[in-house]
This record gives sequence, structure tokens and C-alpha cells, in this order.
Amino acid sequence: MIKRRHGNLVLLKEAAPSASLQLERDGYALLRDVLTADGIAALGAEISEVYERSQADRPQDVHGEFRHGMLNRSPLSQKAVASRAILDAIEPLLGEDCHVIANTAWRNVPGHQGGPWHVDAGPHVPRPENVPWPDAIPYPVFAIGAHIFLQDCPLEAGPTAVLPGSHRSGRLPPRDRINDMALTFENKPAVLLPARAGDAILFVSDAWHRGTQAQPDYGRFFLQVHYARRDIAQRIFMTSEINHVTPDAAERATSERERTLIGLHAPFFYDA
Repeated sequence: MIKRRHGNLVLLKEAAPSASLQLERDGYALLRDVLTADGIAALGAEISEVYERSQADRPQDVHGEFRHGMLNRSPLSQKAVASRAILDAIEPLLGEDCHVIANTAWRNVPGHQGGPWHVDAGPHVPRPENVPWPDAIPYPVFAIGAHIFLQDCPLEAGPTAVLPGSHRSGRLPPRDRINDMALTFENKPAVLLPARAGDAILFVSDAWHRGTQAQPDYGRFFLQVHYARRDIAQRIFMTSEINHVTPDAAERATSERERTLIGLHAPFFYDA
């Protein structure tokens, strides 16, 4: 556990919440009742209005399931990402100056297919399979994802599955098993994370996780937030829109590597 002091990171000596300890140990945690019933209704209505008055942000979103950059489009989303219940759990791992790097609303259609095993970013400390992480050193956490649920997400709705401890692996899920729900990590099976409206699930970005297949009459509706250490750049806007580069400097960058070198990156996972 860490905290920021005078611009640098030091070890946290105070006791940390149980959710922080579980995130550090297992790579995931569930927080109950992050939103009140009134808060769920108001946030759900405000996000639904964003869907109704806008088109999908990306052409490949054929079902119109996602809306990016929600803290800029919804005041209540901005309030929700500042939930003290969430911040109390993640700040001991990311520092008190951690920030939102991505913020996307999800409204998965009934019967959605879920997805393959993946990690959101990283692994941040990549290693070969035969090099285990030493237990005496807590695995560093650089980014944490959160799903704040706006409707119940029972098993029938295709909740997120996580492989406990996989965030410490230093590896990606094996490519030949990315669709295999029977995949294990160190002989531990996947944990499904159903949730009630108002709950939030948290998972370390390095953890092997996936959405699962929903039953025909069940979908998902939640606000996703990715938090990261201050050192990691925000990705709420793509670098073609928001950057530190003058037009003249951008024009001088004629190769892809020259563009990435000055901070003009192609969109990837967190990018809106």
C-alpha cells in the first residue's frame, strides 16, 4: 500500500480497508451500495438521456452499447466517479492523487455474448511463466477498473468473471484459451461477480477477466471508470484531439514512430 508525500510515493503505514487488501491479493473486490436508490435512478436516467441524444462514438459499436467520456457528458457521472466508497478502496493502491483515465457507459443488449479473457492494460511487470512474483513484495497496481451498476446484474445477465491472483502473473491469458470459461490460474477457477444496482465491482487492470454470455432476456447497464496512478496519462480524449503538440510539430512528424514519440498515439483500449 502506498501514499503520495511531497511528490513521491512512500509506503502506507496506516491500516487499509479490506477491499484494498483484497484488490492487492486477489485482483478484484465487490463494494455494496455505492449508490443509493435515488442515486441509481437519477444517474440511470441521465445516462439514458445521453444515449437517446447521441450516436455511438465508434463505427464498430454496431449495437450502440457504449458512450465514452461520460464525466464530460453527465454531471451525475462525474459525481459518481468521485464516490468516496470507491476512492477509499483504490487510493491506498494508486495514491491519493490518482485520476480517472477513461469513463465509459455500457448498455449491453439482452443476450450479449460477453467476451474473451483479456487484461485492460499491461501486464505492467511482464515476466515469463517460470518466474513467480515474490510474496514478500506486494504486486504494484497501476490502474483499476470499476463498474458501477445501474441495474441488477445477476448470473443470467453475463457478469464479469475474474481469475483470482492472475494480476500477479506478468502474462496475458493464453491465446489458445481466451474463450475457455474453464481456464484457471494457479489451479484457481474463475470467480463470477454478479451485483445489485448500486454496487460496484473493482478489478486490477492486469487481472485476467472477461464478460460472460447473457441469457436472451438479460442485458447490463453500468458506468465504467478506469482510475490510474498520477503518472499514467488520461485517455478520455484521443491524442489527436488533446495533446501537447503544436500543429507545426505534428506536421513535421512524418512517420508513425515520430508521431508516437511526440505523444500522438493510435487509439487503444482506454481511448475514447
